[in-house]
Amino acid sequence: MAMNTAPFRVAEGETVKLRHRPTWVDPFYDSKPDYEARLAAHVKELDRLQQRLYASNTRAVLLIFQAMDAAGKDGVIRHVMSGINPQGCQVVSFKHPSAQELQHDFLWRCTRDLPERGRIGIFNRSYYEEVLIVRVHPEILHAQGVADMPKDLGKLWHRRYQSIAGLERHLSRNGTRVVKFFLHMSKEEQRNRFLARIQEPRKNWKFSTADIQERAFWDDYMTAYEDCLSATSTDRAPWYVVPADDKRNARLIVSRIVADTMAGMKLRYPKSDDSRQEELDAIRVALEREAE
Repeated sequence: MAMNTAPFRVAEGETVKLRHRPTWVDPFYDSKPDYEARLAAHVKELDRLQQRLYASNTRAVLLIFQAMDAAGKDGVIRHVMSGINPQGCQVVSFKHPSAQELQHDFLWRCTRDLPERGRIGIFNRSYYEEVLIVRVHPEILHAQGVADMPKDLGKLWHRRYQSIAGLERHLSRNGTRVVKFFLHMSKEEQRNRFLARIQEPRKNWKFSTADIQERAFWDDYMTAYEDCLSATSTDRAPWYVVPADDKRNARLIVSRIVADTMAGMKLRYPKSDDSRQEELDAIRVALEREAE
């Protein structure tokens, strides 16, 4: 079953309307065993590509995940990256900023954790929180010491979009491929997942009163996401709006996009020059003599 992920990509300059974007699409699998086989194939492909990325040590990949609570970010990261060598992959989750982080600009704490060359970096939430949760709850700005705070906060979000786009252009120019995922879940599906977390004792730890409090701002978040996706999806750092009501399908879509992205980077193992080849030949001869 071929997977066309193009419909999920946000084109540069596109005005996003999430009500026109599906939260569920026909599955790319026929059964649970078929899903498991397809995901395993994707993971195997990613492992092969990651080895090339690590060996080349010239480029990096940054995957950013944003979503409403219970959309499945953790599950996507766990399942899709399950076969990747831990030495070549790093996952960072961003929670409430610390006192030290609040003493810096809003991008500072995330730039500290950008992936090194040869590695895949994964941001579970990111600097995009600064135009999402902070926009929905502008009172957070009081602790941020924002210079030249405009009276019209719309100007502040626009400035932050520009700063984010500038950072991502800089990363692209310097060898880091940025790919961003918004896991698009319906409000009804979130309700069902919240109920499951309450009803199943082993899932109780996942639920907090804050989750319900944020759910009350659903429409505000959708508006914030629409503006953010519209302003910051570019050819070099695209957003993908992934239908997330079906967790398995979301994992297949994300893994396919990541694999296709890395394949498009034309990663190659380093080639030995003449000097290096002479060195290897000398070592080979020495090792062969040991067996004589």
